[in-house]
Amino acid sequence: MDPDGLHVVTGAFGFSGKYIASRLLKAGHQVRTLTNSPSRENPFGGRVKPYPYAFDNPEKLIEALSGASVFYNNYWVRFNYRDFTYSQAIENSIRLFEAAKKAGIRRIVHISITNPSEDSPFEYFRGKAVLEKAVIGSGLSYAILRPAVLFGREDILINNIAWFLRRFPVFGVFGDGNYRMQPIYVDDLAGLAVEQGHKTDNCIIDAIGPETFTYRHLVETIGRLIGKPRPVISIPPEAGYFIGAVVGKILGDVPVTPDEIKGLMAELLYTDSPPAGKTRLTEWIKENSSTAGVHYSSELARRKNREASYEKL
Repeated sequence: MDPDGLHVVTGAFGFSGKYIASRLLKAGHQVRTLTNSPSRENPFGGRVKPYPYAFDNPEKLIEALSGASVFYNNYWVRFNYRDFTYSQAIENSIRLFEAAKKAGIRRIVHISITNPSEDSPFEYFRGKAVLEKAVIGSGLSYAILRPAVLFGREDILINNIAWFLRRFPVFGVFGDGNYRMQPIYVDDLAGLAVEQGHKTDNCIIDAIGPETFTYRHLVETIGRLIGKPRPVISIPPEAGYFIGAVVGKILGDVPVTPDEIKGLMAELLYTDSPPAGKTRLTEWIKENSSTAGVHYSSELARRKNREASYEKL
């Protein structure tokens, strides 16, 4: 592959896509992005040109991807909502893969999730498995990366745990809280994605970080490092969801879904693979202890406001 050629990234004005685009620019590549938010604040100035997701116009999708050698795809939705659903995300993603092939893309680097399965009881993990199958069946060279949980300045889960710890006297974990997870730093994932973009062999990689936490230990660690240690209590998952739903009504967001709770408790964010990232969450939280959780990160606010950067929402 041409090391200095054109690469296309989904969502370069958002979270993980922004870090992938930044890595590509540093490596000397030309970069385009496909986005639902072409008017969002562009952190790269004119160096990354946005193209809208034209899912209803295959020719425009092909045009946006034409001339590129690698396509980095992290397009997805976190939950079903009135304006977006998993089924729509699957259909749209398959349109992206078809357009990539017709545009002459040679390699897809696809961001998935740990432990996807078409037999999963959880729609999120089933959908991810369907898309992995579509990538593999596309006939293109591919790398599938399976992160568990991402952390970084614009993340939602880790930031919002810190937000709750800053504002409430206790923190409730679902059940015993002893299910495991392996967060990876978003820039480590981006580095792995770009590294795989330069290769040609087909592969599937569990993209996990160097530290394994139980959920209870994660909450306790974040609280201690931001200077807000709280009692961590066990609550029934249904009660945890109800509390989250009440807070969500106040904030105008969906802090957590039943499937996210059940998937977490089923240890679907844990694997026994070697770590792919090097950055330790504990060290990152220490360095960002004054800002982590100061502001709530809203999934729905990011979808409603298509102009402000994630860091301002």
